[in-house]
Amino acid sequence: MASVIMAPTLGSFSVNRSSRDCSKWSSANGKRSGLTVKAMRVEKSLEELYEVRVERKVSPERVAELGVSRWSTWKTGKCKLPWDWQVDQLVYIEEGEVRVVPEGSKKFMRFVAGDLVRYPKWFEADLWFNGPYQERYSFRAYGDD
Repeated sequence: MASVIMAPTLGSFSVNRSSRDCSKWSSANGKRSGLTVKAMRVEKSLEELYEVRVERKVSPERVAELGVSRWSTWKTGKCKLPWDWQVDQLVYIEEGEVRVVPEGSKKFMRFVAGDLVRYPKWFEADLWFNGPYQERYSFRAYGDD
């Protein structure tokens, strides 16, 4: 037969839902003790969540250092494209903007001319272009940085 061990209650926590403030109450005197715990909701950015790396407003020196002028060029107009990356891809946006909606997400990442974006292998997303767009791209092998 199983036995149950009961321990006396020394205190309890109360939650103030409007401020997300948790405070410990002492059962001895019914007053609030010095312990206060604040609940925090930490959300990662989509870039962190999907491991998409972006450098904003890349300098001409950085562009030259990477040899972007030797990369392949890709252009499009207003459209939506489903896309998946079979390898890591480094993209320098020369003109326009793209909204990247990861598969299964309702949120998007926005990249504009002057951004350098690294999309990871196996990433899947819908790409939304709302006007003329041009990029230079380079496929990357593991360890290329």
